[in-house]
Amino acid sequence: MNTSLKTRVATVAMAMAFSIGQSSAQSAAPGAAPPTQGVMGDQIVLGTIQDLSGPAAALGKHALAGMRMRVDQINAAGGIHGRKLLLRAEDSVYDPRQAVLAAQKLLQQDRIFAMVGHFGTANNMAAMPLQFERGVVNFMPVAPAREMYEPPHALKFATLVSGHEQMRHAVPRLMTEKKAERACILYQDDEFGLEVLRGTEAALTAMNRTLTERSSYKRGATDFASQMARLKAANCDLVVLGTVVRETIGAVVTSRAMGFAPTFLVNMAGYTDLIHRLGGGAMEGLYAAMAHEFPYPDSPSAAVREWAAAYKARTGEDPNGTSAVGWQIIDILARALERAGPQLTSAELLEAMNGLAYDDPLFGAPPQRWSATQRLGSDAVRLARIEGGRWRVASEYFNGQ
Repeated sequence: MNTSLKTRVATVAMAMAFSIGQSSAQSAAPGAAPPTQGVMGDQIVLGTIQDLSGPAAALGKHALAGMRMRVDQINAAGGIHGRKLLLRAEDSVYDPRQAVLAAQKLLQQDRIFAMVGHFGTANNMAAMPLQFERGVVNFMPVAPAREMYEPPHALKFATLVSGHEQMRHAVPRLMTEKKAERACILYQDDEFGLEVLRGTEAALTAMNRTLTERSSYKRGATDFASQMARLKAANCDLVVLGTVVRETIGAVVTSRAMGFAPTFLVNMAGYTDLIHRLGGGAMEGLYAAMAHEFPYPDSPSAAVREWAAAYKARTGEDPNGTSAVGWQIIDILARALERAGPQLTSAELLEAMNGLAYDDPLFGAPPQRWSATQRLGSDAVRLARIEGGRWRVASEYFNGQ
């Protein structure tokens, strides 16, 4: 985060702390506080920005479908304190400039109460200042980056462990297990990829090691021959991937074709069934950092099988990892809204989140808890590995709750 944005965020945080105190004081006198944006007598207006037609649309569409599924379930049960949830969605095409335009529409025209599950690190970074100026919370973005919860801010709440922390803890674990000596990285040349790079560097520094080689690509790239040739020439035996879906597949398939077979570790953004469905046998052995089991339709859990069947009945597709994340985001929000009570304001939501504990009812995620100083629910991660054409849990949770 650059210096000017840090200063702006800190200033807004202090202003919000003051405004929350003011709102609490005003609430003691009926009619003293102005109406809260997005909260009406019979509904609460929420906004989300997803990649619905860009390079990460395979993830964004499912995140939105998961959110809408939980919204509909809540509304069918009568809503929350008599109010139904209305979810407005905009397409960013995975472009920060479009994310700003989408945020302006949601904030100014749709007058949303909260931004929920906004997809993409750079996109969130671009939109958050606009939200904070209007006192609109950035709730559980689908963006595994430290900036989503650090520095602690009144309007930030996160559920996804940053790419930095994923790699800071997963890289030493896997290097030790595989007896790897030459760690390298391929990363997307933006804030998302840099977060994975920095976490990998931090992990290696703690081990008194350094990266043997690094290579990057521009967002939207489809040819990875030169990058993988570079890593092969460096004799890398562990390659960290700061990639999303098609880039993960492209990089691994390219490496296999050239006879380059290191251990690959992808960040949470690559933890999707599209990896093995589209990449086929070349994806066997790929590791991923993750925080919940994959919701396969034939899961050993009867509750997950039922959920997956209901999801497919709605969408015509099997769920993926971001489907589960989207569903969870709205489930967490619903619990906070219930706790906030019928006199809903931004201040009441923030107060409800402080101390909120969440035990995942379906997908095996670690317990989460938020507070005034802890804006990430849990920093625990574990490893999954593709075996027999599907993701299988490869470790217990580590570094955290």
